[in-house]
Amino acid sequence: MPVLSKFCGVVVGMWFVPLLGAHFHAIYGEHEVMVSIPSLSVIQGELPEPVSRMVLDWAWRHQADLMLAWHRCAERHCPESIPPVG
Repeated sequence: MPVLSKFCGVVVGMWFVPLLGAHFHAIYGEHEVMVSIPSLSVIQGELPEPVSRMVLDWAWRHQADLMLAWHRCAERHCPESIPPVG
């Protein structure tokens, strides 16, 4: 899984699975979520509430970067890194 960003113990990555639509994964310890990029809603999984808020806020700030990463993966290119929480 290409890693897009790391911050506060969270690892954000992307597996390109077209059937699931544009999405990313956020892993925090033993917790993992899959988040839809267009809607910024959790598709599957769970994070502790403060971490979930932080990840979704980060995704909102970088939604265009996340879509670009998805499109790069679709073209079989490595996605660019995305800045962590600032």
